[in-house]
Amino acid sequence: MGTYLMFGSYSQDSIRKISAKRTDDMVRLIEKYGGKLTAGYALLGEKDLLLLVDLPTTEQAMKTSVALSRMLGIGFSTTPAVSIEAFDKLTESL
Repeated sequence: MGTYLMFGSYSQDSIRKISAKRTDDMVRLIEKYGGKLTAGYALLGEKDLLLLVDLPTTEQAMKTSVALSRMLGIGFSTTPAVSIEAFDKLTESL
C-alpha cells in the first residue's frame, strides 16, 4: 500500500453539492479501488481539499483520482508520498 496526497479544487457546481452523503459516497468509491481514506481536510488558499489516501498501486491511485473527479466534479492533483522514515532508509546508501 502506498500513501497518496490528493489535492482538490472545487468547481462552482461541486460547491453547491457539498454534503455528508457525498463524503460517504467518496469513501465508498476509494474503497472500491482497494483504498482507504486515512484523513481529509478542508483548506483555505490555492487548494480547497486535501485527502490522504492509502492505495495498493499507482494505477489504482490514477483510477481513483479520475473516478472521484467524475463523481464529485472536483479536480484532483494526486501525488505519491513516503514517510520520512522510509525516505531516510531509501537514501541511506547514497
